[in-house]
Amino acid sequence: MRVLGVHGVGNHREGVEPDVAAEQLAGVWRRHLGRGPLGAAAEAYELTVAYYADLLQEAGGQSVGAVTLDDLDAEAEELLRAWLDEQGLPAEPPMGLTAWPFRQALSWIANRDLLPPDRVETFVARLFKEVGAYFSAANGARRRTAARDVVLGALRERAPRVVIAHSLGSVVAYEALWRYGDEGGEPVDLLLTLGSPLALPHAVFHRLDPAPSADGVGARPPVVRRWVNIADTGDLVAVPRGGVARRFLGVDEDVTERIHAFDFHLVANYLATGSVARVLGAEPVTAVAG
Repeated sequence: MRVLGVHGVGNHREGVEPDVAAEQLAGVWRRHLGRGPLGAAAEAYELTVAYYADLLQEAGGQSVGAVTLDDLDAEAEELLRAWLDEQGLPAEPPMGLTAWPFRQALSWIANRDLLPPDRVETFVARLFKEVGAYFSAANGARRRTAARDVVLGALRERAPRVVIAHSLGSVVAYEALWRYGDEGGEPVDLLLTLGSPLALPHAVFHRLDPAPSADGVGARPPVVRRWVNIADTGDLVAVPRGGVARRFLGVDEDVTERIHAFDFHLVANYLATGSVARVLGAEPVTAVAG
């Protein structure tokens, strides 16, 4: 069975050729699928990963691991504030301030979820640096188009039966799948989204292409026959909880479960879950020789 993976944030491999980076990521994904309930059955999947992370980096800029909140531009900060609106912050922060400063808000979230504040800040800065780069209108949305074209090219070349998309990758895959269908691409039996921010109001949902309908509803790409979404209950990216099924028509399952206490967003932990094994196990597997 041909499976296409579309990676999320934090996967930029500096100094590595895109084809090599894609091959490396495919090995990582295959290994983590195999350590879950699928076990050796994962070896039967003809898995490739579409790599676009290099296209979201600034030339000569910092590596993604070094990103801090101070590195976010105005567009990324706007997305971050939209995300904070979904986090249940108290209406008024301490000392009568009229708006939550970013670090203070992230510290509150870290305390609420019993997470290390520095870890939350690093994670959020990295997330919105890349999400901001993807949605940036600068240069005619050049980065967005280029990233989407990588996934579209992989769909054309591989004609996968299954697309697994994680984090920001679910956004790129969603938009690419609409275009793939418009050009008469082969049907995709399953779209499996993991830790997806697709339903996040204003930061993501209202910026999608194609845009939601006038009454605020998105839809499953017509080329996709079945759509399953899985989110960790503590995943800070997959908000609002249960939002994918509420916001999009044609979602067959929207599963929310506890996957990991601290590494709630890692694709490695998602791929090894029983839910992923169950969903993939429902798809017929054709062994690949060689």
